[in-house]
Amino acid sequence: MPPLQVSLIAIPEASISTLHGLYDVLNAFEMLSGVDEAIPVSAPFRVQIVAAEAGPVRLAGGPTAQAHCGIADAGKTDIVIVPSVVLCDGAWARGRYPALVEWLAQAHRRGALLCSACSGVFLLAETRLFDGRDATIHWSYASAFRAVFPDVRLFPERTLVAVGERSELVTSGASMSWHDLVLYLIARHVGPTAAQTVARFFALQWHRDGLGPYIVFEGRRDHGDAAALAAQDWLEKHFSVGNPVEEVVRRSGMAERTFKRRFTEATGLAPLSYVQQLRVADAKRRLERTRAPVDEIGWRVGYEDSAFFRRLFKRITGVSPAAYRRQFQIPPC
Repeated sequence: MPPLQVSLIAIPEASISTLHGLYDVLNAFEMLSGVDEAIPVSAPFRVQIVAAEAGPVRLAGGPTAQAHCGIADAGKTDIVIVPSVVLCDGAWARGRYPALVEWLAQAHRRGALLCSACSGVFLLAETRLFDGRDATIHWSYASAFRAVFPDVRLFPERTLVAVGERSELVTSGASMSWHDLVLYLIARHVGPTAAQTVARFFALQWHRDGLGPYIVFEGRRDHGDAAALAAQDWLEKHFSVGNPVEEVVRRSGMAERTFKRRFTEATGLAPLSYVQQLRVADAKRRLERTRAPVDEIGWRVGYEDSAFFRRLFKRITGVSPAAYRRQFQIPPC
């Protein structure tokens, strides 16, 4: 069976670590031949770096990647991957790469999988193929993405999303979840045992619990509602007090129903959900930086019922407090 043609896209905003990481892993099968019987004798992928034109491409931060070919000479491709991109000004300007976007759409019409690692979905979304569909991205870029592509349903807490009639539109979430993407592609086209072998050899990891544990909560503050902003400021300092929602409603001078409606419209979260997010965010910091018992941490962030705190923490982050501590607390030297 001939190898699948993989095209890695190089644009000036691309991250060299993701681009070259994907390139190295997908090209590693000849090196791994004989390591495990699950590794095929012939390389299953033929990987090329593709840009608007062949030659050197200066990437984000200054390093250079060498594009093997331009889109005019790329030929038919089976898998296209856009690596993570860096938005230095915090925003994505549409329409800078019209020829590349048309090439991506054309590749999809010819049957190719379109994949993105992290923020690479900014470029893929310009094809409009993701409108009305689910996708994921690094949580820090979620607001910027929604501002430009409001028709895409975004789930930053998900590690990997595959949609489309053939599951041919694949997005992976935060930075290092390109590991999940490359292992997914290997499992899909070569087999799960081969993916396990590659993961073990390179010490790659699946983010099986999703990306909830990694997300740093930041309440939306660009809404222009002064009353909601004042409430946010107060809650961020006093979230651990008893009945913080009742107190912030009282301070607002509004009717409770009016305040809750305005706050939810402004921030995207009901006041109680906002408080829960602030409390769990503080609990995460305490789990990372202290050795205080979980029950004590729950009490300090505002929960007398330790069982409720544990359930809430797992619902928001996807893992228990103890599992979070094991994953993120710096081990002793």
